[in-house]
Amino acid sequence: MTTFSLHRGARWIGIACTATTLLHAAVSPASALAAGPRVALDAGHSPAQPGARSAGGAPEHRFNTTLRARVADDLRAAGASVAYTAGDDEEIALQARSSRVPDADLFVSLHHDSMQQAYIDAGRQREFHGFAIFVSARNPDYQQSLRCAKAIGARLRAAGQQPSLYHAEPIRGENRPIIDGTLGIHRFDDLVVLRTARMPALLIEAGVIANPDEEARLQQPATVARVAGAISAGVLDCSRTASRL
Repeated sequence: MTTFSLHRGARWIGIACTATTLLHAAVSPASALAAGPRVALDAGHSPAQPGARSAGGAPEHRFNTTLRARVADDLRAAGASVAYTAGDDEEIALQARSSRVPDADLFVSLHHDSMQQAYIDAGRQREFHGFAIFVSARNPDYQQSLRCAKAIGARLRAAGQQPSLYHAEPIRGENRPIIDGTLGIHRFDDLVVLRTARMPALLIEAGVIANPDEEARLQQPATVARVAGAISAGVLDCSRTASRL
């Protein structure tokens, strides 16, 4: 997701989720629910509106769909029910994404990050790396959105991923308040896909593909598996918490 345009899918099933080793990120048994959540997975952007460009010129949407497929595999293996907000090659408006799966328990939009063009022009790409998670206080279930963001952030940290706080910089196009710097969580109330969702929702920037080192790392299958496994585990963790509320 380009930083200057951040405004840029399933039933509870009664399956005992004991085969947690099916998760590539080794989700612990305590994280697996007897009944899996209904998760709407959104791959940010589209072929016609591809989002950020990687250092090597690849469109962000390609990274997003690759990560979404792995997250979906992990969640389904753990007993969750997953639906996509759109097909890989489908064009869809921002406002329509969260309404595509209206009965979902959680909406997760997957993205990969860039940086302000001035930093690219100055050759500072390698300074920016790591994940960021966004929630909106305008979402109707902000507290559960935040719980899920914290659960996913904790799993990403445990998987060796580092948070990026770049979006909190007090500059034009950024200045997003930090909720939890250790977990990379920011508040961005006007993100369309988050404020229009009828269910808890969050947006994840998995890494900064405008950084050539980060781009190479995020293209490695092992990294994709690690990040996807952490996101999946966090979704299960927060769903377990919600079931106790």
